[in-house]
Amino acid sequence: MHILGYFFAIIIGLVMGLIGGGGSILSVPVFAYLFEIDAITATALSLFVVGITSSVGSVSFIRQGHVQFSTALQFGLPSVLGILFSRRVVLPHLPPYIINRWGITITKEMFILLLFAILMLISAIKMIQKKERPRGRRFEQSNYTLLASQGLLVGIVTGFIGAGGGFLIVPALVMLVGVSMKQAVGTSLFIISVNSLIGFISSLDKITVDWQFLLGFTALSIFGILIGVTFAKRIDSKKLKPLFGWVVLTMGLIIIIKELLLN
Repeated sequence: MHILGYFFAIIIGLVMGLIGGGGSILSVPVFAYLFEIDAITATALSLFVVGITSSVGSVSFIRQGHVQFSTALQFGLPSVLGILFSRRVVLPHLPPYIINRWGITITKEMFILLLFAILMLISAIKMIQKKERPRGRRFEQSNYTLLASQGLLVGIVTGFIGAGGGFLIVPALVMLVGVSMKQAVGTSLFIISVNSLIGFISSLDKITVDWQFLLGFTALSIFGILIGVTFAKRIDSKKLKPLFGWVVLTMGLIIIIKELLLN
């Protein structure tokens, strides 16, 4: 199972490089099920992997001038507040049992994994759909409040379940700010990298980290994203995204079935 987990480390980076996101949605299930790490630690480790891998992936976009730092700041500051709220306030104060009555038992770990599975289903549906995102009018003043609100929401989601939130960030940048898709992907990777690393650092006093394992896993993920970025120039990501969406949808359903029916 560990060998399969390390294989998925490469897949996580590969997908992020090919379609500009999405691969991080696999990291928490890989840590939780293949390496048998508890859900709280799994979300924290996922934040580290996502943060470092996204940083590497965003370098080429920065060099090409496809990262809008002012927009990243407007979106990112509320995101950081959301992340700190989730990691420092919400998660530490969740009770051991979310539901424990009427013959229904849902533990804290089950609750986190079920929420993650729901996010996987939403993300999968968005990847499967082939709709073009309508591009908003550039820098409408009225959209800044919406952008900050979306940033706060993404931060809360990122901090709580350890996913980058790219499937929320990219459409927000395209529709609310009016940037091009390439700029949205580049800016999204930059935001994800900063948010995820801050989320991980804020959790260090709550978890025990096996640095040798984590750095090895992250190195494989970086290897994957470098391959993905190289092949992204030759492969149409629009064709890959729905296929990966079906994989994520299947995995999300498996998690729900396992947590609700097999535990």
